[in-house]
Amino acid sequence: MRTEERLQKVLARAGITSRRKAEELILAGRVRVDGEVVTTLGTKINPWRQKIEVDGRPVKIPPPVYLMLYKPRYYLTTLYDPKGRPKVTDLLKDIPVRVYPIGRLDFDAEGLLLFTNDGEFANLLIHPRYKVPKTYRVLVKGMPDKRALQRLRTGVELEDGQTLPAKVRVVRKLKDKCWLELTIYEGRYRQIKRMCAKVGHSVLRLKRIRIGPLGLGNLKPGEYRYLTPREVKLLKHSASKPHVNP
Repeated sequence: MRTEERLQKVLARAGITSRRKAEELILAGRVRVDGEVVTTLGTKINPWRQKIEVDGRPVKIPPPVYLMLYKPRYYLTTLYDPKGRPKVTDLLKDIPVRVYPIGRLDFDAEGLLLFTNDGEFANLLIHPRYKVPKTYRVLVKGMPDKRALQRLRTGVELEDGQTLPAKVRVVRKLKDKCWLELTIYEGRYRQIKRMCAKVGHSVLRLKRIRIGPLGLGNLKPGEYRYLTPREVKLLKHSASKPHVNP
């Protein structure tokens, strides 16, 4: 059932402008709902049942869209690159509405990346307060000992503060390197690489295999698909559950 939403969120999702700029439009008296000027921030409306206008022009609200992509290595998680390098949005074909990536993956990283035009959904998955688990397969140089693994599990002190406790296990040992499976509950800039470097093991390869309850499944690099309603519901539920330290 579609419920009421804050007017500035609706305008932002419609692609009119950013949420902050939408607030300025509302305060300036340039937005009407069902013919009435609305100047109160936080006013809730039903965008599928009520008529919205900005400067006298009707606003069309696109339906919410949820996608998952297997991001290949050497693609940028951005909507624009002045250098013309490959972008993840280049891989999305025949999508009827504008979507944007939820969070980021490094240029040389690969794996699960979600897209949506639903700002509230995106916020649930990336805001630190919700602590949605994200699981990675990580190839590191050398062989982490028990002390290094325990530091990852209990939290590593980085330049921007100590990380939350993580789950970590050794998946496969090679001659001079090792595959780890690491689950973290936050999304700082280059966090996995910085954590591993801090305990003495540089990252050689990085692949995100799971976000909350959702895994890559049978997707191959460069492929994408729509999420099912059940998957969307499960992801929202994963953000609502209290976090328990591993």
